[in-house]
Amino acid sequence: MLQRPQLSSASIVLTREVEAIDERGRVSTIAIPAERPLTVYVDRHELVTLMTLGAAPEALTLGYLRNQRLVRALEEVASIQVDWEIDAVAVRTRRGIAGLAERTAKKVVTTGCGQGSVFGGLMDEIGQIALPPAARLTQSVLYRIIDTIRTQPSVYKQAGSVHGCALFSAAGELLYFIEDVGRHNAVDAIAGKMWLDDVPGEDKVFYTTGRLTSEMVIKGAQMGIPFLLSRSGTTQMGHMVAQDLGMSLLARCTGKHFLLLTGKERLILEPALLDALRIA
Repeated sequence: MLQRPQLSSASIVLTREVEAIDERGRVSTIAIPAERPLTVYVDRHELVTLMTLGAAPEALTLGYLRNQRLVRALEEVASIQVDWEIDAVAVRTRRGIAGLAERTAKKVVTTGCGQGSVFGGLMDEIGQIALPPAARLTQSVLYRIIDTIRTQPSVYKQAGSVHGCALFSAAGELLYFIEDVGRHNAVDAIAGKMWLDDVPGEDKVFYTTGRLTSEMVIKGAQMGIPFLLSRSGTTQMGHMVAQDLGMSLLARCTGKHFLLLTGKERLILEPALLDALRIA
């Protein structure tokens, strides 16, 4: 039987109200995201401080450890306990993490907001990742995903200034939707939830409002996901890594528009959809 870690349940208010004055001098109250620090301690070793909304702090912590390849299986983690009074999370592993100090000594500064670095050895392990070659996505499901995101209630619509990430089934069913101050936090939280719920990535589609940089592509691959969609775009290195992995990157996904950049054999185009809608 799968050994699940003991988890706190420490989600917290995601927005706060502040006073604002507009260009006509009118005073109003608006909502802004409630960014806060969360310092991660692993077996009493201070690892990193993540800036987060705090929507799913336990899943975020677990997903961070997973995507940094500091833990390789859910059973390695005994407990994750979040305490917002001290803005910290204590992780206890079952047998410790061998060479933790050495493995976390080398860091790469990234383009990520809300996180900002990954441990350097991550880049050396790309070649070990194999994505399912038979995975396919239809254009109609792609449109269903884009439309679901468009109508999804969100902190962004209320307060702005956050990124959203989502996981969908191959049929376009929304499984998870997480928002945070940085897209890396949101993807890590989804990675943590996937582990906790024993959800494989091989037949899933990942969506983000942020750009698909190399570290985002690597994280998606580590989660076993063959399809990454973005409302924004990608970078040269993100494109290169996705090509090497055989992953499908789709950028500028809004309305009925998208740009398929890599993994072109995975997408099943349905031109009749556009003909029916009279879209050029």
